Amino acid sequence: MLDVFLRTLPFFIIIGLGFGAARSGFLPASATAVLTKFVFFFPLSAMLFRFAANLSIDEIFNVELMMAYLVATFATYGLAQLVAYRRKLSLPVAAVEAQCFATGNTGFLGLPMMAILFGEAAIGPMMLIVSIDMVVFSSLIVVLITIGRGQSFSPAGVWRILRSVLTNPLIVSISAGLMWSAWALPMPAPMADFLNIMSGAATPGALFAIGASLAVKSTERMQTAAWLSFGKLVVHPIAMAVCVLYLFPVDAFRAQVAIAAAALPAAGNIFMIAQYYGVAPQRASAAIFLSTAASIVTLPLVIAWVSAL
Repeated sequence: MLDVFLRTLPFFIIIGLGFGAARSGFLPASATAVLTKFVFFFPLSAMLFRFAANLSIDEIFNVELMMAYLVATFATYGLAQLVAYRRKLSLPVAAVEAQCFATGNTGFLGLPMMAILFGEAAIGPMMLIVSIDMVVFSSLIVVLITIGRGQSFSPAGVWRILRSVLTNPLIVSISAGLMWSAWALPMPAPMADFLNIMSGAATPGALFAIGASLAVKSTERMQTAAWLSFGKLVVHPIAMAVCVLYLFPVDAFRAQVAIAAAALPAAGNIFMIAQYYGVAPQRASAAIFLSTAASIVTLPLVIAWVSAL
């Protein structure tokens, strides 16, 4: 356990540095937004393309893992929706809470962390998980908010959702890398060097950006945030363990990566969606802040457990 904690500690130290830089005013809010955009579009995308270009579709796509992740996440999502319904929350607010309860920071935090902790073999399963999060659950929250507001889906609204998926740099880079691999295209040395250099900024840049973004988030509604953090850090990994070990059994390595990925804190993009639609942004930001802070303890515990599988 201590060994796992020490291995994950550097990730959270970098997050803490970003938090301190932004909270102290050394890094202004405008710089945080630019840094996040830079990491999202360039280093992280370069890393995903580089890995995908050296993987086959079979190393990424696995039916059992896909089904396990979908069932576990939908079950967790449904539990959050049920509790929200019993609390008489509106559908849009319930959708934001369910998103915090069931979807983790698989892109910015999960990809670099799992690649380092489990090795580059973890990139394949993580790419599948990131793709499901981006395509299915990032679209689902928008659909539920729209339905909850009594709005109908126009062709323009449907196209807006599709466009956000198709132009997501993580999805684009994974798809481009897989096509490069499928066509067995050679990788010129300058291009390989460029991708290696750019990818090197992905892990520290993403972690620093996470910390900086946390510093400008509100910490209101902490009681609700505690419930949502419990769902993300405890309920979701338990549901994932049931699915990958019993309902849709996968090999031990994929099971370890999937359960660890389910134990990641709430995704930062939930706040951006909530803020854009004007639906409980403070609630989302508090859940993201608290789940990230608590994961310093809970994530090593889960990784230590799955390492014994």
